[in-house]
Amino acid sequence: MKITQNYSRIIAGTMTWGSWGKNLSTAEIDKLIHHCLNVGITTFDHADIYGGYTNEAMFGAAFANSGVSRENLQLITKCGIQYVCDAREAKIGHYQYNKEYIIESVHQSLKNLKTDYIDFLLLHRPSPLMHPLEISEAIYQLKSQGKIIDFGVSNFTPSQIQMIETVVPVAGNQVEFSLTQNTVMYDGTLDDCITNKRMAMAWSSLGSYFKETNEQTKRIKDSLNQLTKKYNATEDQLLLAWVLKHPANVHPVVGTATPERIAASVNALDIKLELEDWFVLLKASQGHPVP
Repeated sequence: MKITQNYSRIIAGTMTWGSWGKNLSTAEIDKLIHHCLNVGITTFDHADIYGGYTNEAMFGAAFANSGVSRENLQLITKCGIQYVCDAREAKIGHYQYNKEYIIESVHQSLKNLKTDYIDFLLLHRPSPLMHPLEISEAIYQLKSQGKIIDFGVSNFTPSQIQMIETVVPVAGNQVEFSLTQNTVMYDGTLDDCITNKRMAMAWSSLGSYFKETNEQTKRIKDSLNQLTKKYNATEDQLLLAWVLKHPANVHPVVGTATPERIAASVNALDIKLELEDWFVLLKASQGHPVP
C-alpha cells in the first residue's frame, strides 16, 4: 500500500490544543505550528470531534495567519464519530459512515482547516453498521475531486480493514500503542501494517506512564532510571524510542502542546535502543519475563 505524501515520523497531535486541553489562542497555535515545523515535525493530526468540533477551526484560523505554505505541512483528520455536544443534535454517541455523511464531514474539515485538501483522511473508529461499498463510494469521489490524498482508518482490526479493502485500499491505521498498552503487537494489528505496507500511527504513544501510578508504572520507572543515564535521555524520549524500534515503522502521535516536549520528542529519533534494553522495558511493562 503506497503512501503518497511524505509524513514526518513524529506527528503533532492537536487534540489538547483547544478546549479539551490548553485552550490555546490563535496566536499561540500559530507560534506552535512554526515551532513544530522548525524542529522537523510537518504532520498535524486532527479529528473533527476534537474540542467538541471546534479544534479544526481554531487551527485553521491560526494556519491562515501563519504564512506557512500548504505544501510545507501535512494534515491528517478523522471523521465518523457523532459526539454528543452543543455542536451536534445527536441524542446518543454513535458512528456514521454513509456516503453523504463522510463527504459532508470532509467538506466541513476543509472549511475549518482553511485548506483545499486533506492529506490523510481516517475513519475514526469502526462501526458495527459500516458497509465497505458505502465508504468506498465516498472515498473515490473525494479522491477524484482532489479533496483527500491518502485514505486510512483508526482503531480498526485487521479483519475490519480486510473488509474495507474488498472495495477500496487502506493506506494506514492509527491505533493505541505504547509501552503500557501494547496489545496491537500481539493481536495482528501491527503485523497487518508490516504485511500490507500500511502506515502505522500510534496515538497515546507515551501510554499511562505519566498519568497513573501503579505497579506497572513503578516497574517501568525503575527500569527507566537506569536507561536515562545510559542513553542520556529523558523518560518520555525513551518511551518514544521503544515505540519507534518496532519494525512496523510506527509514527508516534505526540499529544503535548508544550514546545520543549515537542522538541524533545524529535530527539527520540536519534536514540537506538539496544535489543536487550527494549526487552527490559517490555518485561517491566508486563511484570514477567518474556515467555
